[in-house]
Amino acid sequence: MRKTVLSLLLGMLTLPAFCCTSIIISGKATADGRPLMLKHRDTGKLDNAVGYFRGPRFSFIGLVNASTAFDGEVWTGTNEAGFSIMNTASYNIKDDDVPASDMDREGIIMYKALGICGNLADFENLLDTLPRPLGVEANFGVIDACGGAAYYEVNNHSWVKYDVNAMQPGYRVVTNFSESGRREDYKGYERYITATEIFSEILSKKPYKVKHGDLFDCVSRSYRNRERGKAYVIPRNITSASLVIEGVRPGENPLHTVMWTILGYPPCSVAVPLLVGNGCLLPAYVMPGDDGHSELCDLALKMKERDADLRPQCRRAEDKIDAMFLKIFGKWTSGDLSDNLFFRKYASLRSSFLRIYKEEFGKND
Repeated sequence: MRKTVLSLLLGMLTLPAFCCTSIIISGKATADGRPLMLKHRDTGKLDNAVGYFRGPRFSFIGLVNASTAFDGEVWTGTNEAGFSIMNTASYNIKDDDVPASDMDREGIIMYKALGICGNLADFENLLDTLPRPLGVEANFGVIDACGGAAYYEVNNHSWVKYDVNAMQPGYRVVTNFSESGRREDYKGYERYITATEIFSEILSKKPYKVKHGDLFDCVSRSYRNRERGKAYVIPRNITSASLVIEGVRPGENPLHTVMWTILGYPPCSVAVPLLVGNGCLLPAYVMPGDDGHSELCDLALKMKERDADLRPQCRRAEDKIDAMFLKIFGKWTSGDLSDNLFFRKYASLRSSFLRIYKEEFGKND
């Protein structure tokens, strides 16, 4: 019997409206040497899309609020140098009286970083040279094509770095508090415990053989502890997107970075592989249309209204999408396909991903 799930997630919001869950898994700990970075986004702005941008140094793609797609804010993204960045809001490291109207500039900083930063050192230089106050209270997660993987806890005047490569587990989970901040102001700690329990199970053996789909299924679609209240559940009514950025090994072509992107509510949407190339490679259905909305996100939000557990459809659709994409992607990364030939093949495939979603979610089972 189909179980309804959304009713269990409504009406129990106990945290601020920016309550993301994230993890970085070091390439030194994964079986294939490629780092993974998960951003599960919670926000009051449920209409999300993906934009393509040309920065001062690098072109990049990034998650945007659909209605403000080109206002200079990005909420997770990757650029042509293989530099990728995400954030989670923090609520325990602000130590000044900067008014709220001058805060929440994380999206602006990430937009700037993607346009000019090629590695972690560039990002650290950006943090050091931006005008104060920065207008942020956040944890930034960053990976690059040089093997770098780190979290930065950043407030208006300073920052603290946590090198994930140097951590014994080989990964770090971050929600809505900063380890360097005030313990009495921790937010999202219950979700941190839930996520940590999940990751400790799926990352029980080294090297970690976890893939992007494992992270989506076990984390962004997990209803573990739902009977204990919304703060203990990772997918919630304010979840708007989930992304896994799969980086590259040092020395590998940075264009091999893949931004696996779910728009809308993850338990009733699908992950599509997005890339930065020579020019915009984004399928139209993830970008803002004439109405400012992404077609894929709109479809997922409609599926959400069915108040049903649609995770089996997600898995079936993603298995088909993954098989189609990875067949040509593997030939590209092995050198059997040139950049130009791969991009042409990818362009011919990407419309199929939306068709697979529509066909699978149109079934009545």
